[in-house]
Amino acid sequence: MLRFSQKFWHAARIGEVLDGNVSSINLACSHLKCHRKCEYSTETDARKTCLYDFHVENHVQYKDAIAVSHQHTRTSASLFDVGHMLQTRVWGKDAGEFLESLTTADLKNLKSGGASLTIFTNDNGGILDDLIITKDGQDRYFVVSNAGRRKEDMELLNQRLDEFVKRGKKIQLEYLDPLDQGLLALQGPMAAKVLQTLVKIDLTKLFFMNSVETQIASCNVRITRCGYTGEDGFEISVRGKDARSLAGMILQADEVKLAGLGPRDSLRLEAGLCLYGHDINEDTTPIEAGLAWLVAKRRRAEGNFTGAERILTQIKVGVMKKRVGLMLGQGPPARENAPILTLEGERVGVITSGGPSPTLGKPIAMGYVPPDLAQNGGGVLVEVRGKTYKATLTKMPFVKANYFTGK
Repeated sequence: MLRFSQKFWHAARIGEVLDGNVSSINLACSHLKCHRKCEYSTETDARKTCLYDFHVENHVQYKDAIAVSHQHTRTSASLFDVGHMLQTRVWGKDAGEFLESLTTADLKNLKSGGASLTIFTNDNGGILDDLIITKDGQDRYFVVSNAGRRKEDMELLNQRLDEFVKRGKKIQLEYLDPLDQGLLALQGPMAAKVLQTLVKIDLTKLFFMNSVETQIASCNVRITRCGYTGEDGFEISVRGKDARSLAGMILQADEVKLAGLGPRDSLRLEAGLCLYGHDINEDTTPIEAGLAWLVAKRRRAEGNFTGAERILTQIKVGVMKKRVGLMLGQGPPARENAPILTLEGERVGVITSGGPSPTLGKPIAMGYVPPDLAQNGGGVLVEVRGKTYKATLTKMPFVKANYFTGK
């Protein structure tokens, strides 16, 4: 996802796209707008977000260094284009049952307007993707999942849809093309102040992980109070033809600067949030990743989700590896795949994400170690370019989260 009592995690996630250059906002997909099963190529046709030209005109690297943009997000507000994410509408009499059959979420007890972070799981309890499901109303849902898992997620949804349709169930899907539907993330302590000037709704009544459909000027938008930075903020889903004008309106505020996906990665790392394909993957269970809270209480009791046998067993008897946070000294940052060793030099784990922390002024990282070594305050060694450096296991998030919960 971790932050806020480990209960609210938004991995509005960035797939494998980490920089702010033109190639990183190219998408591999083909035009699609359907209400049932359809093909969506991710290998042949290069596509872009609906704000591609806007990025080119505004200097794609956004002029500021990652650390400068990172700190601006922490102290003011930044605007990110996350339109590469897969946005999907799901509706029909059996839509809730359909989505619950693929995830560990409790959608029955999710109130209208509420959003839930959840995961797709495989038969062995591994994580196929992390996603956010918003309940728009009875039998209507909106799903945002990772760009890097677009093809796999669509195949998973389409396969399950076929199974449900054969059983006479009523579900419809619509995958939104990134040229037809944009997604903007406004993040930082000044985000609410800026956005409030553009909307008539009272944002003090829109809490973290809640969503509302409204208007900004003449643009129909979906505003969800969430983000991937650890700061207060919003994700705004908007029609592609309106995305440019909406971005322009937001950027008129002195407090807001455009930001690339590089600082978004350093922000999510400080917030202790997982990146799919790195900190979590098909071979990692939510229990190993410290995400047991994603398995809803009702779903645990019913035991009717994919991979339940292994996941429920791990909840009861424990795991063989555990995700931990590491604080390094003044040496070089430990990047993905760097070995974690005991103080005696025995290799016991691996780094999955790491880099400099602009806020803390020292390197931080996440990785996996055996549970008997996963004690906060414990010492380990991390190997970087053939040399070992001391690191201390520490609680996450590394930087206190500032989600707006109304408390």
